[in-house]
Amino acid sequence: MRKIGLISLGCDKNRVDSELLLGSAVDNDFEIVVDPMQADVLVVNTCAFIESARREAIEAIFDLVNVKNATGAKLVVTGCLAQRYPQEIYNEIPEVDAVIGADRYSQFGKIISGLFDENQTERLLSVRNDLTTIEQGKRVLTTPKHYAYLRIADGCNNFCTYCSIPYIRGRYRSRKIEEVVSEATQLVKNGAKELILVAQDLTDYGIDLFGKRSLVSLLNELCKIEELDTIRLLYCYPEHVDDELINCIADNPKIAKYIDLPLQHVNDRILKRMNRKTDKQEIIECIKKLRDNIFGMTIRSTFICGFPGETEEDVNELGEFLKEQKLNNVGFFEYCREEGTPAASYPDQVSEKDKHDRLTKLASIQNNIVYARNIYHVGSHEKVTVDSVVSFDEKEGKYTYVCRTRDMAPLIDGVVYVSSKKELQLGEKYKVLINSCTNYDLIGEIEE
Repeated sequence: MRKIGLISLGCDKNRVDSELLLGSAVDNDFEIVVDPMQADVLVVNTCAFIESARREAIEAIFDLVNVKNATGAKLVVTGCLAQRYPQEIYNEIPEVDAVIGADRYSQFGKIISGLFDENQTERLLSVRNDLTTIEQGKRVLTTPKHYAYLRIADGCNNFCTYCSIPYIRGRYRSRKIEEVVSEATQLVKNGAKELILVAQDLTDYGIDLFGKRSLVSLLNELCKIEELDTIRLLYCYPEHVDDELINCIADNPKIAKYIDLPLQHVNDRILKRMNRKTDKQEIIECIKKLRDNIFGMTIRSTFICGFPGETEEDVNELGEFLKEQKLNNVGFFEYCREEGTPAASYPDQVSEKDKHDRLTKLASIQNNIVYARNIYHVGSHEKVTVDSVVSFDEKEGKYTYVCRTRDMAPLIDGVVYVSSKKELQLGEKYKVLINSCTNYDLIGEIEE
């Protein structure tokens, strides 16, 4: 049996792609290995969202070139970088045996099997530019057993002026409700208690299938899955967070009181240049409505620093917004000039130093907000889910675990480090006493 080793880069949507291509590989008699030195096929599933992601992808490719030179394995590049720059990868990195697009995962195992065909003498370039379907099939989960990502759509129709995703992943395409529910049911049967819904924009779900946004209809069906404990929503655009969705989150105990609103900025002029569909006042009203109608609502977001034309006054406005709104978690990104996007041609580009300085300034404001929130939790009793074990201290006779409250999404938010004298079960819930904190994380101990 041939062996496949994978490096998966980028977002949770890319993780789903990685799980699909691994599923296809297993169906074609490949064995998954962790050590790349043992692999017959080395795969890099790349991200191309911003320049730093592209650099990381190129570095990963060349790391595996070194492994290939040592072992003779085949080297495959796939994902968004392969979809966007297939010919460049093929021409400029001759060590790559195959460049496979982001629309070929259901056929991935069959394609890489062909690399071992004695009649296959040419390197392989398998990329299509007609992204009109959604890749589906068997998945090999790479998350802990108790949670999984569930993609409900692919592509994007928003065409924000800074973003290349619509050009890489195509127009927005929703999966049928029955397909999503069927996969969700199977994931739950296999042990998942929490499903994290992902798409470029969850709130656009169904617009292509039904002529109207239908996320609530999908959520109502998913809530009927008996053994499912938690549904978490990522990437909901604020202009479509309406009363129907807010009431659905408020009324369904299975839906986490948690939402990711990718706001990107709050200055009206910058928002307009970004081709965002909201203004500052609408954003504030959306946040207020969420908090007024959903008890204990957790809101996370992302902001771009140094977008063309941004001034120090605009940065100060965003800083004041953060202080006033006190969002639970925020990610900051330096603006990246994306080839082929409208913003790349804007004449008033911001210097790299200013981008960095602005990010540092805003991140410091948010860090203070999170730390104050964490201090507030010290002394409280929280219910947490155990995600992984960190260590066992033989001298103290204690385990340390990485856990999450229901207010925390995996990998993108803070965690709760929990110590326990008894061994805890992954995926199970326990009550802990929060006795200290760091700038970002909580620290607690199991309540006997």
